[in-house]
Amino acid sequence: MKTLVLLVGISLAVASPSMDKGGRPKFESRPTLEHEFFIPEKQYPEVITDFVDSADYSEFSMEELLQIASEHPGLEFLSDANATAAMGIDISTLSNDLVADAIATTCEFVKRRNYPCEIHRIQTSDRYILEMHRIPGSPTQPPREGKIPVYLQHGLLDSSGGWVIMGVQNSLAFILADLGYDVWMGNVRGNRYSREHLDHDPDGRRGDRRRFWDFSWHEMGTVDLPTMIDYITSVTGHQRMHYVGHSQGTTSFFVMCSMRPEYNNRILSGHMLAPIAFMGRLFSPFVRAAALFQNSIDFGASLLGIYEFLPNSDTMTRLGQAACRDEAFFQSMCSSVLFLIGGFNSAQLNGTMLPVILGHTPAGASTDQLVHYAQGIRSGNFRRFSFGAITNLIRYGSINAPRYNLSNIRAPLTLYYSLNDWLADPRDVRELFNGISSRRKLIQIQDPRFNHFDFLWAMNVRSQLYDQLITIMQEHD
Repeated sequence: MKTLVLLVGISLAVASPSMDKGGRPKFESRPTLEHEFFIPEKQYPEVITDFVDSADYSEFSMEELLQIASEHPGLEFLSDANATAAMGIDISTLSNDLVADAIATTCEFVKRRNYPCEIHRIQTSDRYILEMHRIPGSPTQPPREGKIPVYLQHGLLDSSGGWVIMGVQNSLAFILADLGYDVWMGNVRGNRYSREHLDHDPDGRRGDRRRFWDFSWHEMGTVDLPTMIDYITSVTGHQRMHYVGHSQGTTSFFVMCSMRPEYNNRILSGHMLAPIAFMGRLFSPFVRAAALFQNSIDFGASLLGIYEFLPNSDTMTRLGQAACRDEAFFQSMCSSVLFLIGGFNSAQLNGTMLPVILGHTPAGASTDQLVHYAQGIRSGNFRRFSFGAITNLIRYGSINAPRYNLSNIRAPLTLYYSLNDWLADPRDVRELFNGISSRRKLIQIQDPRFNHFDFLWAMNVRSQLYDQLITIMQEHD
C-alpha cells in the first residue's frame, strides 16, 4: 500500500454513491468477507446514447431550485445565506438555467445545448471502469464517420465537465465540435464518473476502500490513458489523434510517453495546458505547506483509513475565513480551496459562474495523487511514486524512486504556460521543456494575471489560448 497524506487544515469526506446520477448502476455489497465485492455482471465496453435528459427546471421557483442544488456535492453552501454571501454570489442574479447547469452531469450539460453526447464505459486491465464522454458533432457539424478525434484529459480534482461548463463560446469541447472534430473527454479512475471497479467498492469497508484508492497519476499514465486511446481507435478507426491535457492531464501524458513510448506514435499533436512535471519552484503556499508536512501526517491519514481526497464545502468556508484576514485578498478566492491551490484572477473569473464551477469541481481524487505531487515538490524531480527506502529497494532496486525518462517523449508537443500559475511555475515548465527532445513549442499566455484555472475558466480564454491552440492543431491534421 502506498503512503498517504492528509493535507493540512482540510477534512476529507468520502463521497456517497448518490453523487453518481444519470443512470449509472449502484454498488451492492454482500455481507461476507471484507475483501469481497459484487456488482451485477456487465459487458464492457458499454455505450449509452439514449439516456434520460436532465429535468426541466423552468417551472421551479428559485427557492425550490436552491434547495435541490444544496443537496448536490459541492453546492452545499447554497443552503447557507452567509456562506453564499461570503463567496460573493448574489442569489438574485442566479437563473434557473444556471442552477440546472450546476447540478447537471457532463452529458446533460451538453445535451441542454442541443449537442449530441454519448457515454462510453470501458474496463482497464486492472479492472477499473472508466467513463468517457463523446461529442461526435454539433448543430452545424452533424456526426459522421471519418472525423479526426481529439482526446481531452482533465486535471487534478476535475472531470470531463471542465471542458464544457463555460458554455458553447468559451469551452474547448464545444469549439472543437463546431470545427468538425470528434471530441472525446476522458475521466480517470476515482473521479465522480469513474468510481467503479469490478472487485472493490470506493465507499465500502476499510480494506475495500484502501484497495480501490491505491493509485496515483502513475497508474493513470500507464493504464488509463492508453486504455482510452486504444478505445477511441477501436470506435473511430483512427490510429492517431490530437491530445489536449490540463494540469494532471499533462502529468499523466508525460508518464505515458515515458513509460509506454509506443504511444508517442498515436499522437498527431499534443497540447499541454499548465504542464506539470517538475514542481520544486511552485508558488502556492497552501500546497507547499502541505508538502512540508507530508512525513509527519502520513501515518495519521493511513491510521484513519482516509484514502480519498474530497474537500467539503464547510472546510472551504473555514479555510477562507482563516486566509482572508488580510483585506487585500478577494473573498471569493478565499471561499474555495481551489483558488488557494491554483491562484486567483478576479479580472478573468465570471463570478456568476461560481455555482456551476463548484457544482462540477472538485470531482474526487485519491490521496496518493496528491502524495505523489508532494514528493515531487520536496525532491524537485519528476519521479515515480516513492514507497519508502525499503519498499523502493524491493520494487525498483534502489532506495530512491526512479526518474521518468523524458527522452522517451517523442510526440510533437506545444506547452502553454502563464506567469500567474501557482502550480506550474514558469521555471519548472522551462526545465521540463528543455528535458524533452521531441518537436516542441513553448508558448506564454500574454495576460500576466492568467492562472492555473484560467486555462479552462477565463472569460477570454478563447482569444488568449484556444485560437492559437486550434491553429497549431490544424497544422497537424
